[in-house]
Amino acid sequence: MLANIKIVLVETSHPGNIGAVARAMKNMAMGNLCLVNPKVFPSADATARASGADDILAAARVYPTLPDAIADCQLVLGTSARCRTISWPELTPRECAEKVVIHEPGNQVAILFGRENSGLKNHELDLCHYLLRIPCNSKYSSLNIAAAVQVVCYELFVAAGLQENNRVGDKGEIPLASAEQMESFYGHLHQALIDIDFMQPDQSNSIMRRLRRIYNRIHLDSKELDILRGILRMSQGNKAKTKRS
Repeated sequence: MLANIKIVLVETSHPGNIGAVARAMKNMAMGNLCLVNPKVFPSADATARASGADDILAAARVYPTLPDAIADCQLVLGTSARCRTISWPELTPRECAEKVVIHEPGNQVAILFGRENSGLKNHELDLCHYLLRIPCNSKYSSLNIAAAVQVVCYELFVAAGLQENNRVGDKGEIPLASAEQMESFYGHLHQALIDIDFMQPDQSNSIMRRLRRIYNRIHLDSKELDILRGILRMSQGNKAKTKRS
């Protein structure tokens, strides 16, 4: 479920840190590691610090530049412990996990971790949609890179588990509605709202956009979608009977 999330390390100086990050990722069932211009990689030190997460290192992709690493991503978050002159919208790791896993699943996501001594530069944060900040002791806010990755990956892992429980446990293993099913529902909803005179065709864009947001937040399963479409059909039928009488 977390395969769409890249952990991107930018210009890591110490190969042992790369291994420690791989170990932290594997602890939390994540395997998509990307390296931007690492100083030394591959390395025996990285393998030793990975402590059995060799598969994460073997699958790691190396890129010459950060834009190359995030080219296919729809959502990019940059971690930083330092306050910046220009502010970015900020998320905590828990808010990040809720956004990425629960509210906006399916996006290709990159979470960036900068250099050990200086973090991400401002021009690199310019590529980010959000700044990801880990709450910690204001008098000592510097985290080891592997520790920072562990915190973020933990929150993603927990959110993924909760989401899976919601999908399978609470809804009795009924699958979520597919994108095709949802589009068919939206077409039906649009026509039904016109048929019952709730709206005119020229008013439909803004109303339908808001309704899409409502239903997309809910993550309907296929059974729930069938119930709603039955209600729409009944409403359309009742309106037709009223017009005939």
